[in-house]
Amino acid sequence: MRKYTAFGSALLGAALMLNTGMVMAGGPGKPSPKKSIVKHAVVEPSRMAWWNKARFGMFIHWGVYSVPAGVYDGKKFPGLGEWLMHDAKIPVDTYQAYAKDFNPTKYDPEKWVLMAKDAGVKYIVITTKHHDGFAMFDSKASDWNIVKRTPYGKDVIKMLADACRKHGMKLGFYYSQANDWNNAGGAAAGGHWDKKQDGSFDDYLDKVAIPQIKEILNNYGDVAELWWDVPTDMTKERAAKITPLLAAHPEIVTNNRLGGGVQGDLETPEQYIPATGIPGRNWETCMTVNDTWGFKTYDEHWKSSQTLIRNLVDIASKGGNYLLNIGPKSTGEVPEPIIERFKDIGAWMKVNNEAIYATTASPFRKLSWGRCTTKEMPDGNTTLYLSVFDWPANGQLLIGGLKNTALSAKLLANSSALKFKKTAEGLSISVPSAALDANATVIKLVIKGKPDVENVIPSANADGSFVLSPADADLKGGVQSEHNPPNLGYWTSPKASASWQIKITKPGTYTMEAPIAALGEGNSFKITVGGQTVKASAQATGNDGKYVVNNLGQINIDKIGPTTITVTPIAENWQHINLRAISFKYKGSSENSGGFSIKQQ
Repeated sequence: MRKYTAFGSALLGAALMLNTGMVMAGGPGKPSPKKSIVKHAVVEPSRMAWWNKARFGMFIHWGVYSVPAGVYDGKKFPGLGEWLMHDAKIPVDTYQAYAKDFNPTKYDPEKWVLMAKDAGVKYIVITTKHHDGFAMFDSKASDWNIVKRTPYGKDVIKMLADACRKHGMKLGFYYSQANDWNNAGGAAAGGHWDKKQDGSFDDYLDKVAIPQIKEILNNYGDVAELWWDVPTDMTKERAAKITPLLAAHPEIVTNNRLGGGVQGDLETPEQYIPATGIPGRNWETCMTVNDTWGFKTYDEHWKSSQTLIRNLVDIASKGGNYLLNIGPKSTGEVPEPIIERFKDIGAWMKVNNEAIYATTASPFRKLSWGRCTTKEMPDGNTTLYLSVFDWPANGQLLIGGLKNTALSAKLLANSSALKFKKTAEGLSISVPSAALDANATVIKLVIKGKPDVENVIPSANADGSFVLSPADADLKGGVQSEHNPPNLGYWTSPKASASWQIKITKPGTYTMEAPIAALGEGNSFKITVGGQTVKASAQATGNDGKYVVNNLGQINIDKIGPTTITVTPIAENWQHINLRAISFKYKGSSENSGGFSIKQQ
């Protein structure tokens, strides 16, 4: 895996081909004859119905790269474990020797499936072949596979498929269609580094990739999801060799990474949660439990169970699915910290899964205390599941902006009824003095009809000060709201912008400062409030994760009440920045402060 996005693709290539019946007669893209497919789980009438109900999947990145596990020639390489061959520029023969040490005798696919099932996972997606080209199945198209090159000699994909069938778990396949650093002709992002990699990319597609795609589509039972990745050199014409293969498998859900303009069914935000979801598209956030997808011996940067649970809630509240990754060891064992965290997720899901499965996105733009998921009821009313992260100290949970009549409220964990009342701000629910679950305590609120919510604009503090946080930003042009820590990241385009609405409580002059990470110098931007603009520059920190507080100057805000504040890059010399937040501190009235001024850094 490596960061890849394909938002806004205009061409539904696969759909066009299927609808027009286009196939390549006699060519490498010719569909295999349709045969009876063994089902892993019940297939619903609507192709996307099961997926939209599932909300929680498990990703598995496993392969030969788990043998070196991030270390080559005695050196620990930064980056992702599965990208070691590429990042260390390991020669083909040297890398292929790792297969002799890949002997996962402790692999127990049934344990993996039960771990996932007990955590509340509804589907699994496993790497059948990653960018190193190593097939984790018995392939006739290339002998660079687990059956022919390892002492283990077994088809681990078949074993997992059998375990999934046994336990009613849906199974999907990741397949690297373009990048392949061992089969001659395969693509390599940034170019080849070993002559043995050279060859015709089209020959590679015709003789390795397409035959292997046919194998995984036809040899392991029904496939729930097909996960392409990093479409280096994948033109429209090359993608058109692959899309007809799906004609015999119309039930498969596909992602947006095939290339050639093929949009697929899913957007795939990687390692982040879109601030407002992705309206109009199905989407699936894939994320690691630590910092790597493939196993690394020294990556101990584990996310807490609370973070993972809250991520699941957050993603469901925005209408997406959470594809949470595990990276097994070369022995076939799952690292113990992952097992522990999946147990914790399972304990929470056992009580609260009603607030996750088959839910739809929150009608609220922002809830300061947590998140909300919804279900439309057969009688026309709506259930709101309020997952409370920050328990109210005053015993009153305010659902700001809710105009509907409340019919009932109770704690989901024990069905205890809760009192509620309408207020000028919305609905207030009386809650116990302490939360039932520190990760997220869920309140089940039933309201009359469909949600009718008034957008609540946050207000500045009584002293006039306020903070613009990433979670509250309206984003355009590709900038993304990230977690751990919260920041606005991937701000690579000078056309991207972030804006906030805030209720000003005091007119006057404000000073501004912001923690910013910037690799290099020259990242300047404008802060606009009403008709006034301040220009500021971010100090270079040399690292995307190193933040320095920048003094952004001062600006006049003349009126109380709602106002919009916008940050826009200055195109000249713009590279990118990560922005934590912007703090505004009230300095005094315009008359006392001497009017509008700007302080340069």
